Amino acid sequence: MTSFINNEIIEKVKDRSDIVEVVSDYLPLKKAGSNYVGLCPFHNEKTPSFSVSNSKQFFHCFGCGVGGDSIEFIMKKENLEFVDAIKLLADKYGIEIKETKVDPEYIKEKDRAYEINRETARFFYNNLNKNKKAMNYLKKRNIDSKTLRRFGLGYSIDSWDNLYNHLTNKGYKAKDIAKLGLIAPRKKSDGYYDKFRNRIMFPIIDTRSRVIGFGGRIMDDSMPKYLNSQESIIFDKSNCLYGLNLVNKYSNRERILLVEGYMDVMALFSKGINYSVASLGTSLTERQAKLLKRFGKEVYICYDSDRAGIKATLRAIDILTKENIEPRIIVLPDDMDPDDYINKVGLARFEKLFSESYNYMDYRIDIIKSKYDLTKAEDKIKFTTEVGELIKKLKSSIEQDVYIKKISKDTDISIDAIKAEMKKINYKKKTNYKKTYTGTQNITPVDSEVKSGKLKAELDLLRLMIEDKDYFRYIDENLSVNDLSSEDCKKIFQFIREEYNNSEFIKTEDIIDKARKDNIYSYIFRSIIEMDIKYDPTNIEDSIKDLINTILYKNLKKQREDILKEISDYENKVENDQENDYLSNLILELTRLNNEIKFIK
Repeated sequence: MTSFINNEIIEKVKDRSDIVEVVSDYLPLKKAGSNYVGLCPFHNEKTPSFSVSNSKQFFHCFGCGVGGDSIEFIMKKENLEFVDAIKLLADKYGIEIKETKVDPEYIKEKDRAYEINRETARFFYNNLNKNKKAMNYLKKRNIDSKTLRRFGLGYSIDSWDNLYNHLTNKGYKAKDIAKLGLIAPRKKSDGYYDKFRNRIMFPIIDTRSRVIGFGGRIMDDSMPKYLNSQESIIFDKSNCLYGLNLVNKYSNRERILLVEGYMDVMALFSKGINYSVASLGTSLTERQAKLLKRFGKEVYICYDSDRAGIKATLRAIDILTKENIEPRIIVLPDDMDPDDYINKVGLARFEKLFSESYNYMDYRIDIIKSKYDLTKAEDKIKFTTEVGELIKKLKSSIEQDVYIKKISKDTDISIDAIKAEMKKINYKKKTNYKKTYTGTQNITPVDSEVKSGKLKAELDLLRLMIEDKDYFRYIDENLSVNDLSSEDCKKIFQFIREEYNNSEFIKTEDIIDKARKDNIYSYIFRSIIEMDIKYDPTNIEDSIKDLINTILYKNLKKQREDILKEISDYENKVENDQENDYLSNLILELTRLNNEIKFIK
């Protein structure tokens, strides 16, 4: 069996490892402009040629040519393998390492998947150069041949088995190709068919230059407009950003721009914007937010200006601020996307948008303001209540004061009125809590007035998952099946996940029929289906977070109670002078649980 460290731990080590701090442990560095310099530790020199970039988190020696990130520095300096370098840095920054035992067959399967995708990308690329219709389409979209090659664009011809025949003739097995979502079994006969047909193909490439998946765009108005690879052994959409491989290669990491689509990334890159990425047609995830933080000192969002784009921008702001990123928002004219805009007005005007961008709070306030007619008294009251809730979430009292004064000046609502509304909001929130603990047992309980609080939260979340795939994605990312207490709820959670694997939305009548066939049409399932959604759509994400926290809090509290009982039982059995490593471990676990509970809000 082979051991490996999962990617999440590796990314955490990369995030925590400050290159200047790591290198400074081995040699003295001096500030030189925006970088640091010193004598290269890898060859003898008298004049410093070893440069360390804090913004890029990268080192490079102009004398001997070596370079890389913190991990590569440790590997070279300590003569360690990759995994051992990760362990050394993890120990330095207090990150717990959990190694996973992996069957060699699993490694072989991954390598085979990379091979199949690489061969597929080459095949699509060759198809594109032979197809005038596809080439003309890209020409009309202002994608030049240089950009086409750099992104490795391809074309899937209008055939049911073109790719299938090519890959099987190369010796790859149909079942392995199907696992990557490139082909699928025929329903009414034997054999397989190509899933991508008559589409411009966008290889999705990771920062190690490996093809991990594909996106396909239709060239007419038929639907679906975009079709993406299914998740696989090498492809996790929530942990990838389209174009990040080129940002990694070309960008100075001063800024990174988040856009919606493949074509936006390509259009911007072709005009000189080499730091834009897209989130693969899904809502931004926390893992993607961490990537943005790593690859850009400043994060900008430039989504479409339509209603869906605004909704996606607000959701992205929530995710980014949770990661302590304060994004700026670029607002485009109505009915335009970055692709349209930069092709119409050019690079210079597009770059000016960065200086005209909105602070994320100003953007949110403007969106709230656009919902109301502030010449009407009732709308002014609603606006003040909603904007007061927004300001209340700011952690800094100075920031709160700045925005209270700004809103007062812009809307002619008095400072005292806004503050009074915020106090009212705070009072309402406090009355929902039964008791607040202090010290090491600082626990924030959830709403105690809800009957069977945890089960009610589980049912509400499952109903919301059925209602909207975006809600499902967020819940699925932040809650596991095992966090649920009801066995029926666990089955329904899995059932909903399976349904969304095959469809973008769930029809109530279809899910009822399937639930009956799968024998999960229980009382709990019926109550979820018949449930009315009583949450305010404008605050739905906060409501979902509260429901998730209710479940997590109850789970942690139960674990804490079990640990306290275990400690009590152990202390009653063991003499004071006996070895107490076991007790120490229990206390450490209790401390961890207390800390986790403390941060649930």
